[in-house]
Amino acid sequence: MNIQELCVASEGNVLDTVAVPSREQIQRLQNEMITMPQVEVKTEHYFNGGMYCRKVTRPAGTLIVGKIHKCDHFFMCTSGEIIAWSEKGMVRLKAGDILESKAGTKRVTLAVVDSIGITVHKTSLTDLDEIEAELIEPEEGARYDSGNNIIPLKDEPPKIIEEV
Repeated sequence: MNIQELCVASEGNVLDTVAVPSREQIQRLQNEMITMPQVEVKTEHYFNGGMYCRKVTRPAGTLIVGKIHKCDHFFMCTSGEIIAWSEKGMVRLKAGDILESKAGTKRVTLAVVDSIGITVHKTSLTDLDEIEAELIEPEEGARYDSGNNIIPLKDEPPKIIEEV
């Protein structure tokens, strides 16, 4: 399944839903995306008063299939526009919009324009690996670690960064 199966371009290139994707369809999309080049997204982490906040800056066109969260949390679009699909349907978020994300949800998000998405979680932990173990369902073959850094595929050569 690809993004064309989740949405269609309508008048003015506005994206509209064609179906509510099933968990299986979202998983198939993720399985296809795993083999594609991954986008490095700027991720910032904040901790305060028993809360963890994760801020992800997404370039326009970035498609993300998220991990399954064990607990309810908030997802906010603080800049730009993000379309989110889950087994419950589609929602278009603009700067200032807040989504109550329920435990067990697996979501696909598309940054329509350069956007910032923020999640807020209740936890007293501050170690990212421990937070992921507490809040996220384990997922075989995940391409991003707890800090949102790309995990290379087993047969993928390491990325060489040339110094300028």
